[in-house]
Amino acid sequence: MSRSRASSGRRTRSSKARRSGISGAAALIGVAALVVSVVPAEATAAEAAPPPPSPGEVVPGQTTRTPALVEGIREPAPAARNAAGAARAYLAAQRDRYGIAHAERDLTPAETVTADGGQEVVRLRQKHRGVPVLGGEYIVRMERGRDGGRVVTGTSGKYFTGLRTDTAAEVDDALAVERAVDAVVSELGREDFDAFEAAEEDGTPLTGTSHGLVVLPSGTGVLTRHVTVRGTDPALGEPVLREVYVDARAGYPVLQYSGIKTFGAPRAAAGGRAASRLAEEPVPAEAGSGVKLDGTAVDLQVTRDESRGAYVLRDRSRIPGDTGGVLATWDARGKWASDWAGAWPETLQEFASPTPAFGAEATEAGAVDAHWAAGQVYDYYRNRHGRNSLDGRGMTIDSLVGVTDYGQPYVNAFWDGRKMVYGSGDDEYRPLSAALDVVGHEMTHGVVEHSAGLVYAGQSGALNEAIADYFGNAVETDVLGIPMDSPDAGLVGEALCRTRTPRACALRDLNDGRTTSGSFLGVGFGTDNGGVHLNSTLFSGALWDIREELGPELADAVVYKALTEYLTPLDGFTQGRAAVIAAAKDLKVGGQGLTAVQRAFNAHGIVPNWELALGVDSDVVLERVNTYDSRLGAGGGWWAASRSDEEGSEPYSVWAGRTDGKGQMKLMSPNDGRYHVNPATDGRTVVWVAYGSGPVEVLARPLAGGPVKQLWSGRGTGPSVAVEGDVVTFEHHNHGGRRGVTYLSLKDPANKVSLGGGTYSQAFFPSLSDGRIAYQTRQRVARSTYEYTTRLLDVATGESTVVQQAAPGAGLGPTALTGRHVYWLLDEISQDGTTALRRAGLDGSGVTDLSPETGPAALNVREVTASEEAVTMEARTPLPDIRNEHLAKLWQFSAASDGEDPRRVSCNRGEQLSAAAAAGTRVLWLDATTGVSNVVTRARPAGRCG
Repeated sequence: MSRSRASSGRRTRSSKARRSGISGAAALIGVAALVVSVVPAEATAAEAAPPPPSPGEVVPGQTTRTPALVEGIREPAPAARNAAGAARAYLAAQRDRYGIAHAERDLTPAETVTADGGQEVVRLRQKHRGVPVLGGEYIVRMERGRDGGRVVTGTSGKYFTGLRTDTAAEVDDALAVERAVDAVVSELGREDFDAFEAAEEDGTPLTGTSHGLVVLPSGTGVLTRHVTVRGTDPALGEPVLREVYVDARAGYPVLQYSGIKTFGAPRAAAGGRAASRLAEEPVPAEAGSGVKLDGTAVDLQVTRDESRGAYVLRDRSRIPGDTGGVLATWDARGKWASDWAGAWPETLQEFASPTPAFGAEATEAGAVDAHWAAGQVYDYYRNRHGRNSLDGRGMTIDSLVGVTDYGQPYVNAFWDGRKMVYGSGDDEYRPLSAALDVVGHEMTHGVVEHSAGLVYAGQSGALNEAIADYFGNAVETDVLGIPMDSPDAGLVGEALCRTRTPRACALRDLNDGRTTSGSFLGVGFGTDNGGVHLNSTLFSGALWDIREELGPELADAVVYKALTEYLTPLDGFTQGRAAVIAAAKDLKVGGQGLTAVQRAFNAHGIVPNWELALGVDSDVVLERVNTYDSRLGAGGGWWAASRSDEEGSEPYSVWAGRTDGKGQMKLMSPNDGRYHVNPATDGRTVVWVAYGSGPVEVLARPLAGGPVKQLWSGRGTGPSVAVEGDVVTFEHHNHGGRRGVTYLSLKDPANKVSLGGGTYSQAFFPSLSDGRIAYQTRQRVARSTYEYTTRLLDVATGESTVVQQAAPGAGLGPTALTGRHVYWLLDEISQDGTTALRRAGLDGSGVTDLSPETGPAALNVREVTASEEAVTMEARTPLPDIRNEHLAKLWQFSAASDGEDPRRVSCNRGEQLSAAAAAGTRVLWLDATTGVSNVVTRARPAGRCG
């Protein structure tokens, strides 16, 4: 589910916009691109797959010698003690075809699933020099004969043959955790201006746990430390569960995404055990009853708990085997969702009733719906697919109902790797367990996690969401008897609303008919984890078309087989299509049926190389920057940007070029293994930040050439860096995230001045022009009383003057400065996630809101940049259900405007981030429309975008 009603203990925000995961300058860039698998790279001639064997069909992998799919074969597997051993021995024996040099050494058994008829599906996980590879997973499908011999019928997955990286780390766990937590805090602070202040006032901690080394399979590989950051968003009170990968040599976070799978969590280890078949009979349970929120009376399986003297929602009748698994529904009313993401609430108890007939209290909390629906979803997977619970081995199914958001309504639901958590709902939305398709959706996340393990970001995350929507709706239509030809059959979450019609209430529609070429949205992981909900209907819509064509039973079998026997963690839309078609062939779908399957994907634009059709209305100045969380700079007719190599495996370098596109680009930073990010330039000098295994440094180098000069060294910096003439200013972070602003002279960097940086006096978001620095401050003036002020400092005299003082508790955002005006962002009075772009003269006169904080024209403004002629803002609409316009777009006002008629800088469909103003009305930015991030530019606004 994607709607969220967020609120905090500090102030209520009924619909605060939140981008989960990577933000800042990140689009589908850097190591992040390996998860998204957009614009496929062709294998080099040296790595080209060998000719396909006969009989059979081989689909070559991308940038690997290992085939992505082999089907239509029947080849004997070497004798072995078990299926995993046979699978590895087979791959070793077929080294010329599969390109896996040491299958026994580099492939670890993850899971073996057996089925009737002697079918065996073995999942093997890749290691590089003993270190796990993110998403490296290969599947071998076999049949076992009565004599015990095995025949291989096909293979699929991703094994990365090009990995060469050393596995000796230079960054320890402590520094990796520190950098990971800092990255998440910084992300939250950019998303909500008062997050830093909320953390200090409320003492809301974020903690990190290192899981050891992981190789990210970009190019030759990037050695990282995987850190999970947990806690509570200090400003919004929402749960935080982030997966962060920190370069293990330089300590820079190269990949980050949210692990909460909303309507989420790391994939649970399969442990290498064979999935059990449905064997022993479950323990009988007592018959109970209850009334669902729609007024329907239902039977419930309950248990008498003598220790409590009551009946509890504990169903012991369904899950067979010796696992002791049950279906349990827990009373979490009044508890905060942020406390239970990835953690088990030890103090909770199962929902109870004095009699087997559960009354109105259980109904209103959503407990009856959750318990009944969990049973229906379990029965669907058991009866239709022979699956014993979410993990296939009889795990307990736990549902928490009634959670709130710091005591305020929580309109969302998620799977966190162990349990389902359902929000309380509000005046319009029922408790989230009230919709059977929502329950089916969240439980399917568990099934996905324990089978294909699709990484919850980018296209693999969109596949995850698409499959959850598909099976959630499949359960609902089957149980409720909704015909597939009903116009409402494809609606997701349509039963949640108290007053709205189903179609007005639904979050998504699997029958929307959108095509990829018209609807794919290139976004960064900071927006919806890379579009996991925004782009999911492209694939789920195709699956739903297949269900309408083949019929529910056959289509469900095809999609389930593709999920459990073909898909691997980093698969995207194209691999998903191949998996479904292959599964259909396995199930003897041919002729018109197979044509219908192919036609469904074609109709949604999911065909090989579909990404190449996506275009832009702007000029590309730097292709595929392949970086995470680095800003652009512009000034004096030049731009500056960070970039990695074509494969995204190298530490970032800073490059500079002319904004008119003439001449050659210049490499400004040394290739010293550090990550060089957040560059700024005035056309004479480039200044940037370098991250390595030691202190963070601010460096500078003249565009004309010369040595690199170190200007500053410390714990960390923010994204705001500026240079003009001899003056450099930037935001720095002390221990605990306390923010300060430093300014210094290029000629004498040791003679620096720092503002803020303390517990009770902070300074942040500096900008620089004409010898002045605009910045924001937060200062304590009395116990628990702070002043929030926009200030202007004269570098020559050191005098700081107040431009404007904000209301108590305001959130102050980035600033921009010209020779005539100060611009800044603030969140002062709004309760719905909108922010204001404010302008004033250098003396504080003529205060004007160019983009208002309230009213029909209000936007969620996050960044601002300005030239003497124009000011450009990065903003979103505040409504999360406006699919395209909720993405980050750029709007521009003329310097003389009083806020009338802002113009869109570009009509590109994808996300537009990290704008940098050049001379006049020219703007450069990172654009993700084509599925990768490019630095693009326009000399003048596009105007209105229809």
